[in-house]
Amino acid sequence: MNKLSYRTLEEQGYDGYLLKNAPERVLQFGEGNFLRAFVDYFIDVLNEKTGFNGKVVLVQPRAKRPGRTDHAQVINSQDGLYTLYLRGFENGKKVNDRRIISCVSRCLNAYSDYEALMECASNPDLRYITCNTTEAGITYDLSCSFTDTPPSSYPAKLTQFLYRRYEKFGTEPGKGFVILACELIDDNGKELKKCVQQYAEQWNLGEDFASWLDKENLFCSTLVDRIVTGSPRSEAAALAEENGYEDDMLDAGEVFAFWVIEGPQSLKKELPFAEAGLPVLITDNHKPYKQRKVRILNGAHTSMVLGAYLAGQDIVRDCMHDEVIRNFMNKTIYDEIIPTLSLPKEECMDFAAAVTERFQNPFIDHALLSISLNSTSKWRARVLPSLEGYVEKFRKIPACIAASFAFYLAFYRGTELTADGLLAKRPNGDSYTISDDRDVLEFFCSHKDDSAADLVHVVCTNTAFWGRDLTEIPGFEEKAAELLADTETKGSYEVMKSCL
Repeated sequence: MNKLSYRTLEEQGYDGYLLKNAPERVLQFGEGNFLRAFVDYFIDVLNEKTGFNGKVVLVQPRAKRPGRTDHAQVINSQDGLYTLYLRGFENGKKVNDRRIISCVSRCLNAYSDYEALMECASNPDLRYITCNTTEAGITYDLSCSFTDTPPSSYPAKLTQFLYRRYEKFGTEPGKGFVILACELIDDNGKELKKCVQQYAEQWNLGEDFASWLDKENLFCSTLVDRIVTGSPRSEAAALAEENGYEDDMLDAGEVFAFWVIEGPQSLKKELPFAEAGLPVLITDNHKPYKQRKVRILNGAHTSMVLGAYLAGQDIVRDCMHDEVIRNFMNKTIYDEIIPTLSLPKEECMDFAAAVTERFQNPFIDHALLSISLNSTSKWRARVLPSLEGYVEKFRKIPACIAASFAFYLAFYRGTELTADGLLAKRPNGDSYTISDDRDVLEFFCSHKDDSAADLVHVVCTNTAFWGRDLTEIPGFEEKAAELLADTETKGSYEVMKSCL
């Protein structure tokens, strides 16, 4: 069977949308599943719906590892083409859409194709840079040198690239870049700019470059939201048979997507996402939308999954088919989280309704144990702000959020600390391993024999966990102790019922 390519599609008589030739207008640091199912999907639709007419050059920012697939080589062997499946529920209906993405021109490896990468800076059509180099990618590494080819850190690579651009077009207005950072850190665009400015100073690149960097380049912080599951390997053979070609870069994600870009309104003309009907919002402040996403989507996960796991469930979708668990989650969202948010209530409720659909996705087996990873820091970031906001607004303890804290403590009742984590058992007898920072696991192991009240107290007063003493929240310690005792005697399922 032939590999996916323009020739293969031509021989098949493929009549779907394709853009074979166009100027390279976007440089993308990151060739992984997420960006290809998110940013590149949006660019592909822009090309089809608005005549954006732009190709994306992908950059593999890491050196090829021995024994690992060389994505650049595979992508190039397929003419930059790959098949994307978007699956899930939309407006109550099951969706399974297939699209061949044709916006990618080629893929370069930053190490083996360093000079080819740098030559892209001389392309007058290039205007946009996107990136997702993981949360650890936007870091300033003092050891990076201007003469490295390339330096190890992504911001250092970007600084070299921007300087090459400056050397070519520094006196010509409008030749800087719109840089769209997609890493999952706060103020990702601003943090990336800070790192680039540090390298410019460290490498003595001059005041003129520093001025050009600031005036001609727009570093945008963004919020990205789409669950991308990646290559459906178990279905690869069947999909190849169905499609009539082999695709080694198959990608899959959920139907839902939302991209919030913090930038000037002029970007709406440059990037006509609205005209293409795409779920992209350009705003002067992305933070309220991040707050909504973290507290509703992620907060719902963290509030519900540990109690649901102790009640015998294993994947998110099955939780949504259980009336008690689903209603507990919805009460948490609608009654205890949404009232604390700054965006209009109607917008938050629409987002929450979409979350429920996303959790029911029949194509994603989202394991509760996977979500339980690092629940201590997750509860602090995702749930604690809602607790604080609710108490400040209503002067009482939110029952479901307090129950979620009790479930967290019950889940972390381990018996033995091993190299893999803290071993524990749920009420049905199944063993599981708690995964968290080592100091967290050691703390819980040392308190494994505490009474419910004592455990609540030592955890609440551990300011290293929460950044504050939770016993200072009036009534919280007492309510959490009561709910933990009930969880350990009656079970988490009965506690959920009692909250409804």
